[in-house]
Amino acid sequence: MSEYDAIVVGSGPNGLVAALTMAEAGRRVLLLEGAETFGGGLRSAELTLPGFTHDVCATVLPLSLASPALRDRLPDLAVEFAYPEVSAAHPLDDGPAVLIHRDPAETAAALGQDGRAWQATVGATARAGFPLIDTLLSPLGPPKAPVAALRYGALAALPATVLARSLFRTAPARAAFAGMAAHAMLDLRHPITGGYGLLLAAMAHSVGWPVVRGGSQVMADLMVERLRKLGAETVSGHRVTSLRELPPAGTVLLDLTPRQFLAVADLPPGYARRLSRFRQGPGVFKVDWALDGPVPWRDPRISAAATVHLGGTLAEIAASETATANGRIAANPYVLVVQPCVADPTRAPEGRQTLWAYCHVPNGSDHDMTSHIEAQIERFAPGFRDRVLARHVMSPAAMESHNPNYVGGDIGGGSAEITQFFGRPVHALKPWRTPLDGVYLCSSSTPPGAGVHGMGGHHAATLALRDRRHRR
Repeated sequence: MSEYDAIVVGSGPNGLVAALTMAEAGRRVLLLEGAETFGGGLRSAELTLPGFTHDVCATVLPLSLASPALRDRLPDLAVEFAYPEVSAAHPLDDGPAVLIHRDPAETAAALGQDGRAWQATVGATARAGFPLIDTLLSPLGPPKAPVAALRYGALAALPATVLARSLFRTAPARAAFAGMAAHAMLDLRHPITGGYGLLLAAMAHSVGWPVVRGGSQVMADLMVERLRKLGAETVSGHRVTSLRELPPAGTVLLDLTPRQFLAVADLPPGYARRLSRFRQGPGVFKVDWALDGPVPWRDPRISAAATVHLGGTLAEIAASETATANGRIAANPYVLVVQPCVADPTRAPEGRQTLWAYCHVPNGSDHDMTSHIEAQIERFAPGFRDRVLARHVMSPAAMESHNPNYVGGDIGGGSAEITQFFGRPVHALKPWRTPLDGVYLCSSSTPPGAGVHGMGGHHAATLALRDRRHRR
């Protein structure tokens, strides 16, 4: 008899959900994590100065609230979310910032003549609710909201540039939509990028864009604590270099990318070739700051938003993402900024703030983007640099060193382009299942892809439990 029923390698959101799914089903679980702390993309640390808590990767977690793998677990885990007054902001050079409020009607009213189009598209996506989100997060399963999914899909299949120009007449509305769509880390002329913009904007209305009080690490720690209460064994600081070194177990779930799987397993040549063709997405270059006070935004209303999209107009943001997709450094990059203390002041000493920002760069780039990022912030917040007490820089190489799943700085677990939207990491009816008996992939390199939703872990673990029952 095996010592464990299931071994989970990697403790990112997907690995944690996979382990919880197995443990809640009564299985004896061993969770192995290579780093000294659990959490993967949910880890937090004092990166700059004592008393300043920074999230190393994920901070704003709408997908956690929306995901069927997490939304019912979070109340039991007692995760406390903090909501900013404004979900997101998009500053412009020649006018007031566009503010995305929790209330879609309030957002639509601020958009003027584009308000009706916003309500008819983004608002309709939000009103479709969890059935649509469940369908989108289970892209290979039967739809729970087929009519809503068809309506959404008709728009979502379009490039963000085409969709923004088709839906909206004004530059502010188009720019705000581009800021949402650029989260896809794709050329915005690419099909399905419109869908990313629609879904993210809709979640700002349906569930909000909150942060975890005390840092994202708190959520990971609570999930690990729950695992231990269920009898699971959790071990950090143990990097798996070969599947052969694992103790006997009926099921192995790997929160690993295809590159890592190839390195630790002896795979059939045909499957190995298919995995080797998996394409990584762009990398990110990230800077964290300790500030002596709030960011001095030219439009002071931005101080109420935890998330800020910098890059100007639709054309500017599209040009930035096109440059990155073509392997070039964007002179004026799209910059994603998060000011967590707007919602959670516990992350810094009284009167001080933490801030982080990243831009997209070609995978594995060694170009220092610090000045580019700070210039974009200064563009909309003159005097920002005067507020900086300390900074911490993470290049793509540093991101990968922190988390080996971030190959070349790719925090998305692989390109989100349409050919890999369904075929992650290979085209198959059940891509979580591998040719190795009882071995499953559950990382963001499997459907439905990137985000703190845990659905890769959920799909892989439920499939493993079903396969095990069938074997018996």
